Amino acid sequence: MKKGEIYQGIIEKVEFPNKGIVQIEDKKVIVKNGMPGQTVRFMINKKKGSRLEGRLLEVLQRSPLETRQPVCSIFPACGGCMYQTMSYENQLEMKAKQIQNLIDQAVKAGGQVDEQGNPDYVFEGIKGSPREFAYRNKMEFSFGDEYKEGPLSLGLHKKGSTYDVLNALDCKLVHEDMNQILKCVLEYCQEQGYDYYHKMQHVGFLRHLLLRRGNTTGEILVNLVTTSQVEADFQELKERLLNLNLEGKIVGFLHIINDSLSDVVKSDETRILYGKDYFYEEILGLKFKITPFSFFQPNSYGAEVLYETAREYIGDTKDMTVFDLYSGTGTISQILAAVAKEVIGVEIVEEAVVAAEENAGLNGIENCRFIAGDVLKVLDEIQEKPDFIVLDPPRDGIHPKALPKILEYGVEKMVYISCKPTSLARDLEMFLEKGYRVEKVCCVDQFCQTVHCEVVCLLGRSERK
Repeated sequence: MKKGEIYQGIIEKVEFPNKGIVQIEDKKVIVKNGMPGQTVRFMINKKKGSRLEGRLLEVLQRSPLETRQPVCSIFPACGGCMYQTMSYENQLEMKAKQIQNLIDQAVKAGGQVDEQGNPDYVFEGIKGSPREFAYRNKMEFSFGDEYKEGPLSLGLHKKGSTYDVLNALDCKLVHEDMNQILKCVLEYCQEQGYDYYHKMQHVGFLRHLLLRRGNTTGEILVNLVTTSQVEADFQELKERLLNLNLEGKIVGFLHIINDSLSDVVKSDETRILYGKDYFYEEILGLKFKITPFSFFQPNSYGAEVLYETAREYIGDTKDMTVFDLYSGTGTISQILAAVAKEVIGVEIVEEAVVAAEENAGLNGIENCRFIAGDVLKVLDEIQEKPDFIVLDPPRDGIHPKALPKILEYGVEKMVYISCKPTSLARDLEMFLEKGYRVEKVCCVDQFCQTVHCEVVCLLGRSERK
C-alpha cells in the first residue's frame, strides 16, 4: 500500500475515540470518522512503518447500526454529531466497550490482574445523558464561508477542514433559542456586508459567536467576537435579538474584541451592549454564576449524572480535608463541601477561581477555599495535607511533573474524572506503578451523538507493594 492509493472496505470496529479499523488483505488501516459496519472508500494518506491511515472519501453503504435518519441539514459534512444516525442505546454500548478496552489494557499493563490474567477491577458500564439532543449549554460558532469567496457563513467547521464553515442553522445539540440567535446574527452581518477574519492574512472583522444558555434557568449570554479592524455600532442587532420570540431570555449581549493571531476565543476588550456579563445555572440544588470564558460542564443534565456518580465514588469524607485539583468554577468542591471538613480547589484560570468564590458565597458555603494557579506549582506552596483527592484535569490529563507530587501525599483513595479516556489510561500507568490500584470505573455520556465520553475512576492504595 502506498500513499495516495484508494481502497474500499468495511469498518469492522471503532476504537476510542473515532479510529475505524478496516482490514485490507492482511493490512490494518485506521480510517477516522466512520462507524462500525459502514462500507467506505478511502485514500491512504499516512504511512509510518506498518501503521497505515486512510482519509475517508465516501460512505458507499450505510452500517446496519444506522437505523435513524439525520436530524440536521449539514450531516455528515459537519462531523460534530457523527453518530446521530445510530440509536442512542447502540452509541452507549459502543462507547462503553471502547473505554473498557482502554482501561483493561492499562490495568493489565500495570500488572493488576486476577489468577487467570484478566484485568482485576470492576467496570460498571455507562450512564446515558437524560437528554439526547438540545443538551449543550455552550457553543462556539465560527464566521467564514462554505467555499472559497462564497457568501458569509456562521456555524461549524466542515469535517477535516480548518477553513470551510457550514451554516449551522438547525444544530440539534443546542436549544432552539440558540439557532434563532445564530440566524438573527448571520442575517444582520450579511446585510451589513461585514467580512469574516481571514486567519492566514490576519484581516477581517467577524470571528466567533459564543452562546451560553442555562439549561435549568433559560438565561442566555450572547457574545459576538470580532477584531478591532471595524468600528461597528451593534444597537440595531441588539434590538433584533431582544425582540426574538425565545423560550429563554437574553440577559446579556457582549461585544468581545479579539485581535489575537491564533484562532482562539478570547477577549482583549469586552463591551457590554446590554444587560450583564454573566448568567446563572443550577446543578444538584446549587446555583452557579457563569461568565463568558469560565469553564462549566457543557451538558448540565449530564453533569448532574456525572457529579452524582463522582459523589457516590468519593463516599464518606466527614472530617476530611479534600483537594479538588483542576477545580474550574468549583462545582465539585461545593458538592463535597456539605460532607467534608474543608475543600481546597486549585485552578489555573483566574476568572474561574473568582467565579468559584462567588458561587460558594452564593450558596452559603464557608468551608471551600480556592487557589488560582498551576497545580504543578501550587502543590509546592500549599501547607495543608489532603485526606482525599479529586482530579478533574483538562483533556490532556495530568501534567507528568504534577502527577508524582499528587502521588506523594499517599492518600488512601482518589477519584479521577476524565473527559478524555486515553489521557486517563496513560496516567493510570504511574498510579499503578506507585502502589495504587483501579477499584472501579464508570462511563458517563455527556456528549450524545459525538465520539466523546466522560469517565469516573476510583483509585485506592494497593495492599501489594
